Amino acid sequence: MNIKRLSIPFILGLATFTGLTSTAFSAPDNMRFHGILVDEPCTIKPGDETVELDFGNIPDKNLYAYQRTPSKLFQIRLSECDLTIGKSVKITFKGDENQAMAGQGFLAISPSSQASGIAVGLESENGNALPVNKETDKMSLNADDTILNFYAFIQGEPDAIANQSIKRGPFSAIATFHLNYD
Repeated sequence: MNIKRLSIPFILGLATFTGLTSTAFSAPDNMRFHGILVDEPCTIKPGDETVELDFGNIPDKNLYAYQRTPSKLFQIRLSECDLTIGKSVKITFKGDENQAMAGQGFLAISPSSQASGIAVGLESENGNALPVNKETDKMSLNADDTILNFYAFIQGEPDAIANQSIKRGPFSAIATFHLNYD
């Protein structure tokens, strides 16, 4: 009797387990991995992959009076630079150009911004204009760490200044920097 009692639960458990199994399916070559191995002289310091610059509160009367804000420093920090691989870098700041100032290389503010009538200007360490979507001149790399200094400012669009139509409110702009080593 004891043997029959043990056999019935075992048989029921085996039947239940068998009913839960499924047919396996596989397709040939259904996963692909790819990439590009590169030899770059520097790396971007961890944590510096994203650059954020807060202009704070900008009184519109200053834009009407001076057309632009003072420049604010931002940096791109490169580390572990190996000068046997490359000795210089050119940078391109890619983004949407402000159409009211087309051809001047100003970065447009995001369409979701409440403010309007303004654009972001970029400058080199020497104060030379850096138009968006155009490569900079060569900048020398240092062995190990290299700090590249740039400046940004807010400028009123000429028509918005002339018509006193700069709209107040929060704004943002997005650009992506690309490094081209030589």
